[in-house]
Amino acid sequence: MKLKLKVWRQKNAGDKGRFENYSIDEVSADMSFLEMLDLVNEQLLAQGKDAIAFDHDCREGICGACSLMINGIAHGPEAATTACQLHMRHFEDGSELCIEPWRAAAFPIVKDLVTDRSAFDRIIQAGGFISTNTGGAQDANNVLVSKTDSDKAMDAAACIGCGACVAACKNASAMLFVSAKVAHLALLPQGKLERSQRVLAMVGQMEREGFGGCTNTLECEAVCPKSISVTNIAMLNREFIKAALLTEES
Repeated sequence: MKLKLKVWRQKNAGDKGRFENYSIDEVSADMSFLEMLDLVNEQLLAQGKDAIAFDHDCREGICGACSLMINGIAHGPEAATTACQLHMRHFEDGSELCIEPWRAAAFPIVKDLVTDRSAFDRIIQAGGFISTNTGGAQDANNVLVSKTDSDKAMDAAACIGCGACVAACKNASAMLFVSAKVAHLALLPQGKLERSQRVLAMVGQMEREGFGGCTNTLECEAVCPKSISVTNIAMLNREFIKAALLTEES
């Protein structure tokens, strides 16, 4: 395959940045998108040029590091697929591809396609944990959880924190990410004790980080590589209202 690439290049956070054009051939249809970028970097290094910086880690669709906008779509055109699991057979020979980093004030660009997503870490640190003192560990089947709740909790816990929801949202909202973290803990017995404190702390941190509000365009769900449902946002809103009312009463 032969491809024409339009790649965002930016030396650092203070640099204005610009698009640069590259041509690449001998791309195998079986390559992943990141392997194709590796091939481009090998070509650039052989020419004595700087390689394109991009985030990657597991390359198995687990870690969420491969944060790329591909032709304006977070993680590319394939639904429920991370960029590292997107294969070049989904593109036609001779395609022109525009590759950009996440665009959000809360995700400042570090270099080229790399963004600083530590805002998500701070939201988790604000309340995404449980601290219940349970004594000795009980047998798993001693704590009964309905299948409905366990399924919903597992679906929410599938969130890998990649930030595609933020990148796709016109408001750069982090509501899908935060709602997934709030929901999967609030649905389980271990997380119920701190549920009110948790949702207030995490939503408060989300607002301090500068993420936008949710206006229900549902683009976040459409691009999520783990198909996290926006029903979690509805649960987050309910949890937040209940917690705020309880705080006022106390």
